Amino acid sequence: MKESLARFGGLSDWPVFADSWSGLEQDTFMADGSCYRRRRHAVFSAGRDRTICREPHQAHYQTVDYNPMHGGSARWFEPMSQEVGQSRTLETILALCRSMFDSLAPATPTWHIEAHQIRIEARGTKPGYPTPEGLHRDGVDYVLVLLVSRHNIVSGVTGIYALDGRPLGHFTLTDPLDAAVVDDSRVAHGVTPVEALDPARPGYRDVLVVTFVDAKRRMKRV
Repeated sequence: MKESLARFGGLSDWPVFADSWSGLEQDTFMADGSCYRRRRHAVFSAGRDRTICREPHQAHYQTVDYNPMHGGSARWFEPMSQEVGQSRTLETILALCRSMFDSLAPATPTWHIEAHQIRIEARGTKPGYPTPEGLHRDGVDYVLVLLVSRHNIVSGVTGIYALDGRPLGHFTLTDPLDAAVVDDSRVAHGVTPVEALDPARPGYRDVLVVTFVDAKRRMKRV
């Protein structure tokens, strides 16, 4: 990933970028009332000239078909800070995504892009659930899940499945910049719960999730 990202920019501000996960706000939209997830959110777009621009803050929305647990309502997460949204690291990551997904869907005129900073916490003997909705699809075209940090946790195994439920592969994102790229129309994915290695100390899994969807198709779904 580092070599791939280097073609699109730099990661010179990675330490500041990664440290920003410590400033995430509580996700208050957890249907089960839990408090192990923190996040911030930003929306971007890329038009025909492929310039990536940040859009005004808006709600994150999924239909219940894709997310039975949290879908069907507008979830207004706290916005990603301006510093993170304009960081060299995020610009580089989005540029790589744009290049990959343009090559897979060259006829897409405009991308609707969402970036989610997510921290899943494992507190004491209580696990945290990276995908509390279980095996799922996001209702977009393509997804990048990029590991930012793992601290004092075990498990968090990513599983990729065919749409008929057949397992296709399992792996664990263990080091910063480890990533999964998902074609959301072809596979489902999920991540097993994380538990604290030492229950006396904080444990967490920090990821950046970036989704790309054809803007016109998204409007029809919303």
